Amino acid sequence: MHIRNPMEWVAGQIESTNLIGSATPQEYWPVGAAGAMPVIRKITMADVRDAIRRGLDDFAAARTDVIFLCMIYPLIGILIAMAEAHGRLLPLLFPTAAGFALVGPLAATGLYEMSRQRELTGKISWLDTFKVIRSPSIGAITGLGLLLIGLYLAWLAVAQVIYDFTMGPMPPASARLFIEGMFTTSAGWAMILTGLAVGAMFGAGVVAISVVSFPLMLDRPVGFSTAIATSVQALLRNPGPLAAWSLIVAASLFIGALPFFVGLIVVLPVLGHSTWHLYRKVVVPPAEMSTLSPQPDATPQPSGS
Repeated sequence: MHIRNPMEWVAGQIESTNLIGSATPQEYWPVGAAGAMPVIRKITMADVRDAIRRGLDDFAAARTDVIFLCMIYPLIGILIAMAEAHGRLLPLLFPTAAGFALVGPLAATGLYEMSRQRELTGKISWLDTFKVIRSPSIGAITGLGLLLIGLYLAWLAVAQVIYDFTMGPMPPASARLFIEGMFTTSAGWAMILTGLAVGAMFGAGVVAISVVSFPLMLDRPVGFSTAIATSVQALLRNPGPLAAWSLIVAASLFIGALPFFVGLIVVLPVLGHSTWHLYRKVVVPPAEMSTLSPQPDATPQPSGS
């Protein structure tokens, strides 16, 4: 008789209950969501501020639950920092922390669901995060998540190449010498400036494909390609406000990561909830679409997922 470990038991329970993607569209989405083609509207900085205010309100409504949920992120960050603080991986310490912004939209998917459920039911709980697993769109969500993870790994690889070309292929002898070399040598500044420029390009790409993608796939039955197309269209229609939002996200993650990643306990949930409300500002909800006249900014829905 084989005694299963906890991970095997959980996997078996999920498999036996067919939990993944088990909800039907009628169960998961409100009436009117099906077949509603995404329509983008123009927003202002006032909308960005209001989205943040609403995100703070969601965080306050489930403060203890959300903090408990998001403890995992700073713990992972601390473990990564400890692992990379020694040896040749030390130059990747900052790129690893900065790269949180690349996978942040995926990590916050459960927070989007919490805000969505609060809209639907008036209640909010960390247990709502697990309802994402039952979403009929879980396949498309997973696909986009894997794409972001791939970009994150590519960023780390590029960051290592930048270090090798600027500071040399040899690993730093110590953290102190590495930091001194960064800020007191021309090679160190070349590494910093090149890394910032390349990192900004990675960040811009992620914003373009994901700024509203994950909330959209949770909110209505759209495929992978439609979600990305809608996100790109949202950025093209609102370059100023969404660029400002991206800077807010990057600055918040940087500040949250400074005190040994502990600040992410607050930063991540607030940004996650705020992203949901920003999505509500950018993409017209299905319930409001009947009051709109046809707009040229409606994103065509490609076939397939």
